[in-house]
Amino acid sequence: MRLKLVPSDTNLDFFKSWKITFGGSMVAVLLSIVVFAIVGLNFGIDFRGGTTIRTQSSASVDVSAYRDVIAPLDLGDVTITEVFDPSFADDEHVAMIRIQAQDDQEAVTPEVIQAVEAALQTIDPSLTFPAVESVGPKVSGELVQTAVLAVVLAIAAVLAYIWLRFEWQFSVGAVAALVHDVLITIGLFSILQIKFDLAIIAALLTIVGYSLNDTVVVFDRVRENLRKYKKKDLKEVLNLSINETLSRTVMTSVTTLLALISLFVLGGDVIRGFVFAMILGVVVGTYSSVFVASTVLLYFGVTRDWSKKDNNAGNQYANIDA
Repeated sequence: MRLKLVPSDTNLDFFKSWKITFGGSMVAVLLSIVVFAIVGLNFGIDFRGGTTIRTQSSASVDVSAYRDVIAPLDLGDVTITEVFDPSFADDEHVAMIRIQAQDDQEAVTPEVIQAVEAALQTIDPSLTFPAVESVGPKVSGELVQTAVLAVVLAIAAVLAYIWLRFEWQFSVGAVAALVHDVLITIGLFSILQIKFDLAIIAALLTIVGYSLNDTVVVFDRVRENLRKYKKKDLKEVLNLSINETLSRTVMTSVTTLLALISLFVLGGDVIRGFVFAMILGVVVGTYSSVFVASTVLLYFGVTRDWSKKDNNAGNQYANIDA
């Protein structure tokens, strides 16, 4: 007996209320842009600058205890992570403590560093601090530019890939869905003021790949059905294709969300922002593959020239019966 989250014979009309679904998406994108422009993002240490303190001790690292003794110092954004390395000895326990720059200064002052070290030594008097490194605002500004460039280049690469694999109308639909996913995710981070750091950039790039995978599966089935049903109009073919791949889409999204929710609940503060961005991306990406990319494709239409045989028809991933 196989688990089916969606019946295999669904016949839903995904374009019945396309003005509401697509219009709602466009409103959400515009609101995200407005909120981002007015409120901005809560940049983490990676983008604002700060100081990293490396600790070393023969006793095990207790991240929660470290956080408890540093909290009364009121230093703002503080990230504490334990470092694991196969080269470490059994009695070598290392942690990295990252503290944001205070009052627009380039780095944390020596007095603040001494206060942090003294607070940590109340837990473990044998604790040593082999390295203290600072990241100034100039380097942080370069990281912002590089991060934006990485996302833009990823979307541009997707545009070129879809254009070569399908037709330009498909590429416009795919890129519209990707831009939709990224902007809404950034907008929610701006509204909720969740810390935005390099891990979130990694999450955005992962979202681009995940959303693209869903979109390509649907588009591949669309291309196959356009050849199979030459007299059906594009709207009917799109509905048929989405229904045929719906079971696979839902099953993939649900299983991915189960893993992400587990990480969000049990993974700790270090990866919680990354996982939250991924959860948003999976939900929004699944929605956009169905209601944004396909709607854009329907708007632009497809030129049907089937004089040549399609050797790529029937992509294996589009035939998965989940």
